[in-house]
Amino acid sequence: MQETLENQSPETSVRGSRPRSSRPSPPVVFGQSGIAMAFYKSGALADIVIILGVLGIFYGIIQAGREWTGILRPTVLIDLSFRALPRYTLFSLIRGLAAYGISLLFTIIYGYWAAKDRLAEKLLVPILDILQSIPVLGFMPGVVLALVSLFPHSNVGLELAAVFMIFTGQAWNMTFSFYNSLKSVPQYLQEAGSIYRFNWWQRLTQIELPYSAVGLIWNSMMSMAGGWFFLMVTESFQLGNRDFRLPGIGSYMSVAVEKGNVPAMAGAVVAMIIMIVMLDQLLWRPLVVWAQKFRIEDTSQEESMQSWFLDLLRHSHMLRWIGNINAAVGRRFATMTSVLFQRAPRYMTGAASEAPNDTSPATHRRSFLSFVPRLLFILLVGVLAVALVQVVRLLATVRISEWLRLLRSDLLTLARVIVAVVLGTLWALPAGLRIGLSPRLSKIMQPIVQVAASFPAPMLFPAVILVLTKLNVRIGFGSIVLMLLGTQWYILFNVIAGAQAIPSDLKEAAASYHITARQRFWSLYLPAVFPYLVTGWVTATGGAWNASIVAELVTFRGQTLRAQGIGSIISEAAFGAKFGELAAAIFLMALTVVLINRFVWRPLYAIASTRYNISK
Repeated sequence: MQETLENQSPETSVRGSRPRSSRPSPPVVFGQSGIAMAFYKSGALADIVIILGVLGIFYGIIQAGREWTGILRPTVLIDLSFRALPRYTLFSLIRGLAAYGISLLFTIIYGYWAAKDRLAEKLLVPILDILQSIPVLGFMPGVVLALVSLFPHSNVGLELAAVFMIFTGQAWNMTFSFYNSLKSVPQYLQEAGSIYRFNWWQRLTQIELPYSAVGLIWNSMMSMAGGWFFLMVTESFQLGNRDFRLPGIGSYMSVAVEKGNVPAMAGAVVAMIIMIVMLDQLLWRPLVVWAQKFRIEDTSQEESMQSWFLDLLRHSHMLRWIGNINAAVGRRFATMTSVLFQRAPRYMTGAASEAPNDTSPATHRRSFLSFVPRLLFILLVGVLAVALVQVVRLLATVRISEWLRLLRSDLLTLARVIVAVVLGTLWALPAGLRIGLSPRLSKIMQPIVQVAASFPAPMLFPAVILVLTKLNVRIGFGSIVLMLLGTQWYILFNVIAGAQAIPSDLKEAAASYHITARQRFWSLYLPAVFPYLVTGWVTATGGAWNASIVAELVTFRGQTLRAQGIGSIISEAAFGAKFGELAAAIFLMALTVVLINRFVWRPLYAIASTRYNISK
């Protein structure tokens, strides 16, 4: 049995029964030249690309290390020349990737804990709701001041603060997606894990992670876009009279907008597009294609998705050699820790408890491991209690009249959030279904959608404000358009992921019975993507609340355009170091989000995981 478990791959755990060819087709760029084809198939080109990639990564780390360990300067002069753009783009890319790595680790740990521990779930999920409702500027003043004081003589604290701010724009969406996937694992997969007597680690790596791969990857792309959204705010933050700007493409664009330098703004836009396209082709597209093997279906996909970079890497001898070493190390690691994993807490494995009089060392180990989550839960409650005391002290400084003004502003922003989400759904739902159901269209549209979604919307605000001004649209209504630029992609990406996860046998059955397009939408497509759509609504709503801080207070041509709302109040309080007003505004925003989640999203999640879960 042990040998069988070791030889079983995640691919066989969640995939359907149909065979798939693992032999990649060569990319078209090499044409029909025999020499080029032989060079490609030999794996030499792939190995060269990998070596160059590793050298490039080392170069980027060295350059970033010099910036991180540099002396903390009171002010940072941003060079608006084009020759500075590649360096600034590299710094922003490293911050974004570092934040994504932390976000992915946080997603797996936090999402797994919330999905598996029923006691912790009652606290962890509401905390996640609150965290995603707190805008970046809500975290930024305290985090920046704390980390800068911790590293007063170098840029380490400021760089860590920037990474953390980008992390707050990425982690919540990914965690919600992973948590929802874990709660939606089909019953027959859970029963298969029980039949094979999987421990919690095997369930996670061979069933749960593969099952959630498609949704997690698509939401990772959206989360990366969410991090870029606040790049200008993150890299050009100023608190009162103190300057905390960092060299990067976000601060480059911010200074260019401030000075009205149109060529520099155009250069920043081009650099951002190039970076996003490279990320899409070298990272996200290969991951999306790779994750298709984890789709649950019994029939073949109409047209397999392709990635030229993934096909190239599959010919690499170096990766094959590294993979063999990792497999050997992984088998030895699994053997060494099998007892530890088998004695994991009961809520992870679902195993029955041992006899009360069992005093073996293994039983003591399991008792200790079972206590670890409880200890972490107690520590979390303690930290929240301390934070709550500090927040109450700040809230006590706010007068009643200020609370009433904040409440009116909060309701105005809520109305804008609802309108933005509705408008986003009206176009993103049909567009996402069209893209997700067609592999050919997905191949064409994914890079375009990725560029549009990942591009920081605040960089487009000057152009949008100019158009709205020409149309005589006030900022109160125009801020809805600005919020829509940053929220609609959450819905679109989740719908695309849901459409791609629809088993082909259901689509073929609908075609066999000659069901009309309207009937397919209401009886198949909408129910199938509904769990993903709910996740998209939740994250889009959180994104809309976050976007309000930059959409309701915009600087254009030296003038500050302000719409009455909780977002503009948070922006003014953060930049003016008004911590009492900032805490009160964030408290009201978080309370509104929690109430909406309790009375709207939670019932919809229950419906999505039961009535409209096609895997159950």
